[in-house]
Amino acid sequence: MGDPTVQALQKSIPGLATFPALSGPAFSVPSTQQALWVFLRGDDPGFLVHATAKLRAVLSPAFELQDLIDTFVYAGGRDLTGYEDGTENPKDDKAADAALVSGAAGMAGSSFVAVQRWVHDLKHFGQYPGDQRDAMIGRKQDTNEELGDAPESAHVKRTAQESFDPPAFMWRRSMPWAGVNEQGLEFIAYVESLQRFDRMMQRMVGIEDGVADALFKFSRAVTGGYYWCPPVQDGRLDLSYLGL
Repeated sequence: MGDPTVQALQKSIPGLATFPALSGPAFSVPSTQQALWVFLRGDDPGFLVHATAKLRAVLSPAFELQDLIDTFVYAGGRDLTGYEDGTENPKDDKAADAALVSGAAGMAGSSFVAVQRWVHDLKHFGQYPGDQRDAMIGRKQDTNEELGDAPESAHVKRTAQESFDPPAFMWRRSMPWAGVNEQGLEFIAYVESLQRFDRMMQRMVGIEDGVADALFKFSRAVTGGYYWCPPVQDGRLDLSYLGL
């Protein structure tokens, strides 16, 4: 749930905030904060259609659907640019440490999530020679090997989680999407603290050192929202922190 919902309940979640809008040279990162975000997953599109209808029926007295997008897995986990996504995701216990909140009952085991939709200009991206595309991302497309001599603007360098102080580890579950006229990536990152994502986004924009992420040369962010994912107890959402 987003901060608008928490405020409507006259409650507060420590660490939850509204997604901040940012801008860089010739691009912007918008805030389109919504009240609620739901991620339904499944292999059968028909099942998801029916699950969405049931969810809308349950939520309709209080919420109105504003946005819906179908995402998918491409080539075993690649972005539509052809590059592997989520290579640096932490594993096992480190993944839990990166994504899950500890502390008070009702908060422990919860997570914060940053959600952005990116629109790729794949035609423009494809006009660059292969070595320039690799330099923009910071990895070789065919082997996924990180480039030791990648420029400071390379996406991998801009977002290297271990390069922040303190480190900004997060667990990402980004998903490609495609419509009739546009296509891109739904970026989803689960974090123990939204400050981790704040610092990463600021570096991508160039606030930290004036160097903008090369990703902005062929892609643009069109949505941005922060949400709190409650913990689960006995197969049900635990909303006890909100007194529910």
